[in-house]
Amino acid sequence: MAQLAGKVAWITGAGSGMGKGAALLLAQEGAKIAGLDRVEDALQGTAAEIQNQKGEFLPLVADISQPEQVQRAVQQTIERWGRIDIVFANAGINGKWAPLEELEPEDWDKTHGINLKGTFLTVKYTAPHLKKQGGAIVITSSVQGTRTFSNVGGSAYGSSKAGQVAFAKLVALELAPFGVRVNVICPGSVDTNIGQNTQVSPTLDSIRTAIEYPPGSLPPLTGGKIGTPQDIAQLVLFLVSDASKLISGTEIWIDGAESLLVG
Repeated sequence: MAQLAGKVAWITGAGSGMGKGAALLLAQEGAKIAGLDRVEDALQGTAAEIQNQKGEFLPLVADISQPEQVQRAVQQTIERWGRIDIVFANAGINGKWAPLEELEPEDWDKTHGINLKGTFLTVKYTAPHLKKQGGAIVITSSVQGTRTFSNVGGSAYGSSKAGQVAFAKLVALELAPFGVRVNVICPGSVDTNIGQNTQVSPTLDSIRTAIEYPPGSLPPLTGGKIGTPQDIAQLVLFLVSDASKLISGTEIWIDGAESLLVG
């Protein structure tokens, strides 16, 4: 029998990239998928693929930085299936990468509003339902701000990602008595479309420290090949399954050892 049979997984950013990859794999393992994204067309693509493999998918169009929209999406899930067992708080943006003097308060607020506040809202409104029977939460952070600090200009992004790790550890302890585990994945370079939401200042090179690595050396473990959404999905599956039942409050870097080299 599929290891997630009968469970409901609530996944943000499910329309593309790592969220979509996890949705497809968790559906293959028997979970019903409530997939949230700001782009309805993207959700329809994920829905079609899951339905083609005879799975169940509930599309939820919402912005995770807006409390009312997150609450509504959670309620729609409960009305449909009556429970939530798994949460993959994955949605996020790169935001603006720029020297400190060019980074406006609005840029900072937008990045933190989606990455950190959005994670908070996702966990806040799903946790009461996980506490009823126990479950697992996985948060997508990054190597940036947790083990890599050499990519200058990413102060807003990196600090939002570091904040997610601290938040996860605090919440892991709070939810442990209810049988809810909380862990963090910290991907390195992954083949997704997140770059489409990135604003890079033309002056960023002026504050970079020049470092050269041999061609094909990053990530070291894979001979320069970056990760895929499917690679990330396998780690998510492990962290939400019973195979990791004693793991909580832990961050896991998944980057082929790249952050150890460039950190």
